[in-house]
Amino acid sequence: MLNSLPAPDASVLLTPAVPVDVRLTLGVLQRGHADPTVQSRPDGVWLCFRIPGAGDPVTVLVRPAPSPLVPGPVQVLAWGPGARAAVAGAHRLLGLDDDWSAFDAGAAALPHAVRRARREHPGLRLPATGRMVDQLFTVVLEQKVTHDQARAGWRWLVRHHGEPAPAPAPEGMLLPPTAEAVRGIPSWQWHAGWVQPAQSKAMLRVAERATALERLEARPVDGRDGVVAALTSLPGIGAWTAAETVQRTHGAPDTVAVGDYHLAHHVGEALSGRRTDDAGMLRLLEPWAGHRQRVVRLIGLAGYRFSRFGPRLAPADHRRR
Repeated sequence: MLNSLPAPDASVLLTPAVPVDVRLTLGVLQRGHADPTVQSRPDGVWLCFRIPGAGDPVTVLVRPAPSPLVPGPVQVLAWGPGARAAVAGAHRLLGLDDDWSAFDAGAAALPHAVRRARREHPGLRLPATGRMVDQLFTVVLEQKVTHDQARAGWRWLVRHHGEPAPAPAPEGMLLPPTAEAVRGIPSWQWHAGWVQPAQSKAMLRVAERATALERLEARPVDGRDGVVAALTSLPGIGAWTAAETVQRTHGAPDTVAVGDYHLAHHVGEALSGRRTDDAGMLRLLEPWAGHRQRVVRLIGLAGYRFSRFGPRLAPADHRRR
């Protein structure tokens, strides 16, 4: 694949002054190994999407630096009508505006395992895609369902309602569906795709307000007029969905997802040795206000073996009813 790629329509060679772990940074955008829109492959990370506002399709290949541990060149190649815009946004996509220096200065109080995770993953950045509607679609499909249901729902949506990505996208990769395509999905098809009624209703609300939602990318995350407040004013979009969205669209370093099935327990065990609830999680994270999502990401990389109690969430499959 490396030698057979056509010349890109636009490209850039980034030379950041900090390490960038491309696969780890962009990994939060990939919904499972079979995600049709984002793939980590031997030659780099491939992404297929449309430029917000313009709607121009693009296929992007991000080739990692030689090492994720030290600064090095990162090459971004793009094909399709949206190539120039995608290359122009590569800096934010890779989280190169994500400044960890203030966090690192106050990291000494973190547990040893979390500090070790930071040392072992200095190239972790928080990506900012700016693509509000795409991210909302993926996150809404993860509301109150199992991991397998969420991944299956996204694959079904893209494979049945997405469109071909500009060449040379790898085989099986597609563009996410447009808002227009989502608005046109009949109710029985949502049912066949293992998407629950509450999710499909929220998906349709997002699709109906797509133009206004895309404009939120220019707003700050928090505050009365911020993105989180605007998103949670939409029926079917709660605090968890808003947080999971802005973590990826804005690279929000402080926005923590409350209402998650496991997160509060994991943060509690990592920071205090005991499980806790959302309120307890926020109290534990308060010393790192401004960087709480950074702490959460590092806890996930620290190798903790978290305890499991109670029944697992069982998937409800009504497709044949």
